[in-house]
Amino acid sequence: MARNLEKMASIDASLRLLAPAKVSEDDKLIEYDALLCDRFLDILQDLHGEDLRETVQDCYELSAEYERKQDPKKLEELGNVLTNLDPGDSIVLAKSFSHMLNLANLAEEVQIAYRRRIKLKKGDFADENSATTESDIEETLKRLVGELKKSPQEVFDALKNQTVDLVFTAHPTQSVRRSLLQKFGRIRNCLTQLYAKDITPDDKQELDEALQREIQAAFRTDEIRRTPPTPQDEMRAGMSYFHETIWKGVPKFLRRVDTALKNIGIDERVPYNAPLIQFSSWMGGDRDGNPRVTPEVTRDVCLLARMMAANLYFSQIEDLMFELSMWRCNDELRAHADELHRTSKKDAKHFIEFWKQVPPNEPYRVILGDVRDKLYNTRERARHLLANGVSDIPEESTFTNVEEFLEPLELCYTSLCSCGDRPIADGSLLDFLRQVSTFGLSLVRLDIRQESDRHTDVLDAITKHVGIGSYKEWSEERRQEWLLSELSGKRPLFGPDLPKTEEIKDVLDTFHVIAELPSDNFGAYIISMATAPSDVLAVELLQRECHVKTPLRVVPLFEKLADLEAAPAAVARLFSIDWYKNRINGKQEVMIGYSDSGKDAGRFSAAWQLYKAQEELIKVAKEYGVKLTMFHGRGGTVGRGGGPTHLAILSQPPDTVHGSLRVTVQGEVIEQSFGEEHLCFRTLQRFTAATLEHGMRPPIAPKPEWRALMDEMAVIATEEYRSIVFQEPRFVEYFRLATPELEYGRMNIGSRPSKRKPSGGIESLRAIPWIFAWTQTRFHLPVWLGFGAAFKRVIEKDVKNFHMLRTMYNQWPFFRVTMDLVEMVFAKGDPGIAALYDKLLVSEELWSFGERLRSNYEKTKQLLLKIAGHKELLEENPYLRQRLCLRDSYTTTLNVCQAYTLKRIRDPNYHVQARPHLSKEYMESKPAAAELVNLNPRSEFPPGLEDTLILTMKGIAAGMQNTG
Repeated sequence: MARNLEKMASIDASLRLLAPAKVSEDDKLIEYDALLCDRFLDILQDLHGEDLRETVQDCYELSAEYERKQDPKKLEELGNVLTNLDPGDSIVLAKSFSHMLNLANLAEEVQIAYRRRIKLKKGDFADENSATTESDIEETLKRLVGELKKSPQEVFDALKNQTVDLVFTAHPTQSVRRSLLQKFGRIRNCLTQLYAKDITPDDKQELDEALQREIQAAFRTDEIRRTPPTPQDEMRAGMSYFHETIWKGVPKFLRRVDTALKNIGIDERVPYNAPLIQFSSWMGGDRDGNPRVTPEVTRDVCLLARMMAANLYFSQIEDLMFELSMWRCNDELRAHADELHRTSKKDAKHFIEFWKQVPPNEPYRVILGDVRDKLYNTRERARHLLANGVSDIPEESTFTNVEEFLEPLELCYTSLCSCGDRPIADGSLLDFLRQVSTFGLSLVRLDIRQESDRHTDVLDAITKHVGIGSYKEWSEERRQEWLLSELSGKRPLFGPDLPKTEEIKDVLDTFHVIAELPSDNFGAYIISMATAPSDVLAVELLQRECHVKTPLRVVPLFEKLADLEAAPAAVARLFSIDWYKNRINGKQEVMIGYSDSGKDAGRFSAAWQLYKAQEELIKVAKEYGVKLTMFHGRGGTVGRGGGPTHLAILSQPPDTVHGSLRVTVQGEVIEQSFGEEHLCFRTLQRFTAATLEHGMRPPIAPKPEWRALMDEMAVIATEEYRSIVFQEPRFVEYFRLATPELEYGRMNIGSRPSKRKPSGGIESLRAIPWIFAWTQTRFHLPVWLGFGAAFKRVIEKDVKNFHMLRTMYNQWPFFRVTMDLVEMVFAKGDPGIAALYDKLLVSEELWSFGERLRSNYEKTKQLLLKIAGHKELLEENPYLRQRLCLRDSYTTTLNVCQAYTLKRIRDPNYHVQARPHLSKEYMESKPAAAELVNLNPRSEFPPGLEDTLILTMKGIAAGMQNTG
């Protein structure tokens, strides 16, 4: 017993020694993490016994020693401990480390929020200007007026005319289940309250109990999804953020904007119909390579969103009726209220409040009562249509467009203001009006995305059916000529007798769904793999043929390097067509894809090509007098265009944002941006402030000599990247052996297959699994490959280039951001871990190839540091360095566990001697750990291995804070 106590004391002491040092006075991260970790280890001991707790601690200590000395022997020792566990115990161990990493992430979030509050109290933003991730709206406005000498009115005008549209996509990278996300939220709240100033001993005790309860509940929840989610599940998960944070978060944020404006001397509020923030979604609309998104799914998610929106308004309307109990009103409102009162029905017994007829001396309540009835009907009608396809509620008793909904609310607002009650009008009523103009009746607007070839197939079937040849075989000129003549004509192209394959039917049915549902459900129609003007015209024609009354705007998406290079010319050809120019009314949106371009040419060349393509596209749009909106399809990881929002926006080329920005928010990034109230507030603030600043204080344009150097380096970087990824004959074999790519599909993260085509090499692999696999082994190859060769060659050619690169780093935001993000990825990487995977999993004749890549990694890292002028990684960001350091020891254990588990799965001759299991037995009949093995009875691998593997994948994803 004494030994154990000593051991317990020693873990705490050694944890304190192993943990990174405090960065500043207000740094409570280590304290938070230690508290959560201690609570968890106690729970682990209660559930699974002391031996298992000790094993977990031993693993942690070995990992921490490895992190300190980088001694590969420690990894082997760790491997021996891990491979000797029996199947049940290895699941418990992987689960424990995965859980501890999730807790470390929660500690970080609480710490970030805590530092932020302290700063706001002090009003101290001294280090904000250099801070890379924050843009405070108040600071930004003051800076624009103070330093840039803009008049407050100019700032106000720019602000109320700008739009940020955040597009939620269900990319299969959210690897944490919703059941767990909710428990994590409660752990965060407990932790925050435990450290509150005015807490009583009883409160403290109860909070501590609650904290332990939630940590245990999360640990006892199966982390693994046993079935893949359907697109409807993904959509419901995405929409849950509206319920939880965004719905209330938007009006709260807009109030803060009002306050910030007041502080620079603007005595007006942001008009409630100013479209500062908009939300769109791809969940249930993105059919590119996802056969599970059918026309029916699209119809379902639209109706579901309408039902949710009506329900959210309905839940608030009675509170508003309570609030507006005034009797003074203007004549217009009085007349309307009397009219309603005369025609209104008898008592409504299905309401809780105000179910008796409202007396006419409360005119606002009479009017809002009518709004409430309509909202109730709107919600119920959507519910009936969703369940049975028909509804007996007549459409005229519901709201069918936003104008009808806004009218009575505007009437109340104007009336209150004209009676001298403006302060009351600017309360909940204003918030409600702002919600209505942000979310409308459809909550979000759904984008539809489809591959261009699918439209070509439909048109080909039509031209063959009509007997004028094969559309597929026509030249681009001939296609355009035919499409335009059809678009200018009136005759229908095809009847019900058109012979249809499944695929063609699917495309046409999607257009029919768009025609059938109210137009405010939809946003853009995005064509992936778009290359020519005919791709866009084809969609215009199909919309007309399927009787879409208000056609969706058509948005070409350019992703691959060659497509990005050709994009400006393609868009110019499109604008030169008179029919099209008249159709778009001076506005066009173009989407640029970050992930496929990165996979195709490496991060360096992709980033530069995306930069240049945007500049060129804006130039073309100006020539033709069109206002262009860029839609950025960026992922969560750096390899797929991710990174801090504020930086990403401020590093865009000048003139390209121009007050309208559209960005995808994908997978796990949704949780990081909207998982909690303060995160939601910060996200809205970052986007709004950075977009405003980019427009009013554009970043500098690169000098001609910088451009020339970038062009030269991009060629070298692409060549180096492709020579390894596409031309090295054994690269694919090496990739499949050295990473868990083949096993990725088992994670059941998303509803979309991980490959575009079942056979095929790297080209057909989706960008997400490609990045995911390299993130798991902490080698991050797609992010840095190519940088090193490019730097090395231009510096060897002329030492002046080195000084130029230093200048670019210090003066040009785009170049700095590109470099800083790669530096952050190096800080998360560890070639020693990648070497372990090689040693265990890769055939010997490929070892030298792995070594070559690792030496390339080291050289690239050194060059990068030299250009940035840093002695060590992240020296300018001590907080991030400390956070990564804290996560490393947890992640390393999971990496070693993953590598050895993969070895056991792939190599049937690899035998290990499992020691008797450690987990103490609760139920005499069945050991607790052994039960875990039975959660996956159908696995084709030896017992327990598949679950252990999936748990390590999820844990490492949490440690890297990005899956793919």
